[in-house]
Amino acid sequence: MPFKEMSASKVAQLELMKAESFRKQQTAFCVLTLFVIAVLLLLHTLFASLLDEPSIWIILLLGCSFSVKVIELAWLQGRTEGISEETARRETALSITGLFILSASLIFLTNHDDAPYLVLLVIPILQCAFCFGLVPTIVTIVTAIGMIFYWLWHFFTLHPPQQPSEYLEGGMISIIFALVGVIVWFLVHQRIQQQAMLSDNIAELEATREKLAVEERLAAVGRLAGGIAHEIRNPVAMISSSLTTAANPEVRNTDREAMLQIAAKEAERLERLTTDFLSYARPNDPKRISTLVSDLFAYTADVVKAYASARSIKVTWSAAETTPIQVDPSQVQQALLNLVLNGIDATDSPGAVVLRADRTGRLIQIDVQNTGARIPDSDLSHIFEPFYSTKPTGTGLGLSIAHCIAQAHGGDLWVSRNEEGSVTFSMTLADASGAQPE
Repeated sequence: MPFKEMSASKVAQLELMKAESFRKQQTAFCVLTLFVIAVLLLLHTLFASLLDEPSIWIILLLGCSFSVKVIELAWLQGRTEGISEETARRETALSITGLFILSASLIFLTNHDDAPYLVLLVIPILQCAFCFGLVPTIVTIVTAIGMIFYWLWHFFTLHPPQQPSEYLEGGMISIIFALVGVIVWFLVHQRIQQQAMLSDNIAELEATREKLAVEERLAAVGRLAGGIAHEIRNPVAMISSSLTTAANPEVRNTDREAMLQIAAKEAERLERLTTDFLSYARPNDPKRISTLVSDLFAYTADVVKAYASARSIKVTWSAAETTPIQVDPSQVQQALLNLVLNGIDATDSPGAVVLRADRTGRLIQIDVQNTGARIPDSDLSHIFEPFYSTKPTGTGLGLSIAHCIAQAHGGDLWVSRNEEGSVTFSMTLADASGAQPE
């Protein structure tokens, strides 16, 4: 199966990153040009004894060029969304042309064999290597080298005799220009290839992630459907079998009554299963009212008292939090009942189930601890899945519903401790009132 293309949001994000990269690249060259112009004018002034004082035309030309670059820099800083590749190429081509014209003008105005303004030619070479391919870069290098040797020939034609040492120096500069241009182009080309590979890898990872998410959703739906079918099939089969037997005229009245009781019991079980599933599948939004944690604990302990006493399990509670909290009492009580009943069923007699509560900021943490055996690792990763139960008569929805209730209250439910003789489920609830502990 071929990988899907990246999502539109990812593509847009990559385009924004590229646009910002082009803006930063053009800004760097703009700053570099400003720096070189300023340094060259300073050097010309400091070494006026060798190069003569910079003429008014040189100063004006450098000043105009400096001003143009300042305007360009301000424009780039204003493009906070970045610039397109086409804009960057167009601006680079104009900058390269302008720098060649500026260099040639300054060389002729300086009228010296050691004109320092030849250094400006390295900037167009770097710009071309960054923005264009190898052929344009080589053309730019050849043009710069041609300008160097043409100026030397022109200068010594007007001021003989010819100086071979100057041509040698020009050749060395040309070699440096060629090396700089080719090496920079190679490094930039490598970077572009790496970026392309990275983009492909990101697209592949994105497609894989989406594929895994879809498969996980399908697997979850399959598990859910299988659980529903399994839980419904048995009661329906029992009801059908019991009613068929009861309808047989040869069956004694006592047996018929027993069959009808079995059918009624299984129908009640089926109704309870349907109610639990609807609570899990379509949880209601919490209707928060002010309540005390101690009231929630006291109610839960009273409800399970008879069930726990029959199994010699002691249920106790303590609540350090005494400030009223804004939660849905009926939902939280349902979650607590599920947790406490699970704790009772998991504890051998004599044993204990303890409820504790504490606050951390806006979160109320409720711990339900039992003294039963530790949960096997094979079950631990599935206990919050719907219809997963280790109890023969369990629907496997109790913990799933409690987990949904905790999340609906802006919290979570997890196993915070899992040791032999001490298993703790921790549930957090966000207090909507925002009250702080006294």
